Amino acid sequence: MRNFDVEKYLADGKTAYGKRAEIEALADKLTERGFQNIIVIGIGGTWAEWSPVIHVMRHYTDFPIYLENAAELCVKKDKRYLTKDSLVITASASGDTKEILEAVQMCKEMGIEVAGFSKSAETQLGKQLDYLIANPCGDCEDSYMMFYMLGLRLLYNRGEFPDYVKFADQMANLHTNLLRIREEFEPRAAEIARNYAKEPYSIFVGSGTLWGETYLFTMCILEEMQWVRTKAVSSADFFHGTLELVEKDVPVFLFKGEDEYRALDERVERFCKTVTDKLVVIDTKDFKLSGIDDDFRVICSPMILTALITERLAAHYELNTGHSLKFRRYYRQFEY
Repeated sequence: MRNFDVEKYLADGKTAYGKRAEIEALADKLTERGFQNIIVIGIGGTWAEWSPVIHVMRHYTDFPIYLENAAELCVKKDKRYLTKDSLVITASASGDTKEILEAVQMCKEMGIEVAGFSKSAETQLGKQLDYLIANPCGDCEDSYMMFYMLGLRLLYNRGEFPDYVKFADQMANLHTNLLRIREEFEPRAAEIARNYAKEPYSIFVGSGTLWGETYLFTMCILEEMQWVRTKAVSSADFFHGTLELVEKDVPVFLFKGEDEYRALDERVERFCKTVTDKLVVIDTKDFKLSGIDDDFRVICSPMILTALITERLAAHYELNTGHSLKFRRYYRQFEY
């Protein structure tokens, strides 16, 4: 596989899974402390990675859970739901995401404790957090897995996700599955990138548990890292504007999920088959998970998708655009 270190990937997976006991201990401690609502703060890719976690949690509970954009939270006037009785959770892999730091500082000034994830205790965020889980691994599925463990353990403690222990046990099998899935998808990733990496405009559609990853890939990978012009739209909203831009030679990428919103994905698929010759459908249901129950497939679906697109497809876009995934003109290059 292009630009992929198998041994490092599997080692990082073991490191990430090795955080399980620490994450569970934190969830138990926070449960004992008590809270009246859960407020998760993210921005950009971090917001996107929390999106399916919150989506799944809301499926099992009616407990108030908010997913907030850090920049918006800092400036919005109505923050009555954010109190000392809130459980605030955040994350920043780099530990220096400006908006996350500002949001955490605001919470601290309000006397609110904050739990979160960063690559080490030495980052700016790590030093600010009251409760830190160090996440030294860079792959998105590691973040997804750890975020799910924290969120679903909190629900388990409330009696709302009784299968937590089985789920967490089976996550030990995640990385070997995702390695195989990468290998299976590699030839198709290369073909898709050859065909579409240099298109002037592409539409990306997803829904439900996969919406966060759809948003992340188009904005954080293709726009930020590849300077590829994209449009990300949910399957529900596709028919309220975006459909008018679909033409015979306009690529449409549809990421089909496995939750209740799949019917909306299928509606998009039916329409696009009649209009564009450049429909690309990537269905997480096509990829087997060994040693992981079907009951957990929806939870795992964004992890499957990130392995397919944010990891493998991105590597082949880089090859075909000739533009390094590491080069930015503006992002983090100067103050703005």
